[in-house]
Amino acid sequence: MGYRVAVVGATGNVGREMFNILEEVKFPVEKMHAIASRKSIGTEVSFGNQILKCEDLEQFDFSKVDIVLMSAGGSISAAWGEKIGAAGAIVIDNSSHFRMDPDVPLVVPEVNPDAVNSIPKNIIANPNCSTAQLVVALKPLHDEVPIKRVVVSTYQSVSGAGKEGMDELWDQTKGVFVLGAPEPKKFTKQIAFNVIPHIDVFMDDGFTKEEWKMTVETQKILDPAIQLVATCVRVPVMVGHSESVNIEFTGPLDEDDAREILRDAEGIVVVDKRENGGYITPKESQGEFPVYVSRIRKDPTVEHGIALWCVADNLRKGAALNAVQIAQLLHDKGLIKQKTLA
Repeated sequence: MGYRVAVVGATGNVGREMFNILEEVKFPVEKMHAIASRKSIGTEVSFGNQILKCEDLEQFDFSKVDIVLMSAGGSISAAWGEKIGAAGAIVIDNSSHFRMDPDVPLVVPEVNPDAVNSIPKNIIANPNCSTAQLVVALKPLHDEVPIKRVVVSTYQSVSGAGKEGMDELWDQTKGVFVLGAPEPKKFTKQIAFNVIPHIDVFMDDGFTKEEWKMTVETQKILDPAIQLVATCVRVPVMVGHSESVNIEFTGPLDEDDAREILRDAEGIVVVDKRENGGYITPKESQGEFPVYVSRIRKDPTVEHGIALWCVADNLRKGAALNAVQIAQLLHDKGLIKQKTLA
């Protein structure tokens, strides 16, 4: 017997990836619903061998489903998340809206699986894409020697900004060789053949909200004592986020020990050869499940430091895959209450 599942935001990049991954991992589904805004009613999406027609968010009866995966943006989550949870379904929300709510667990299954044991609002939050892959890499090292401080610079693909971001990179790249790149609409500056040190809105302290998210989400998921500073950069890559990470520990950790700890960790693949091509780039991470770690080495600028390179498919581990892994975790723990319908 499977679950009655709904995907809200079914026509978006992450929503479509959720369908793909639910099918790939053979999550037990009895009935699947594709939910979208009114303008997308009737739009067809695929789930395995099924073709689903999108149903209207505002008219759908969420009391008839067991679990809801949401990836329709913060405003939709704000308007609907608690309503859906109150109807009895467990909501796994990919937006930023609930992440810092003290009554909503923020979960990466490889890192803090026990956080799902208490779900007061029937809502579980998915972390920011850049945070998700980072904490997977930090967790096993932090368990060995507590982390004091992290300095991270991100290289985030345009798919993190949705289909509009991908279209803008494609159109500008073509335009550069013909009539000149069209003016930016989604991004603040030209993204083709460029990098933009600006993701999300600026805050009063000069950091962007994306950078703030990485700090507070890492502290909530992993350890509030960890100090973290981030610089988040958009790069002309279609899919796959990369991160340059410098970690300062409270005590000694040898680079060879760090490498072996990461090799043994859940959800991580280490590719770290000190030769041409002996590392992972975002291109190789596309369509893959793991977080890849490369370039592990001692940081000589601090007493106890390790530097590394971390890459993952942001549409998968950074979003859809993590949400499905949360659903699997709930299933394994027996926490999804199946409704009996007349």
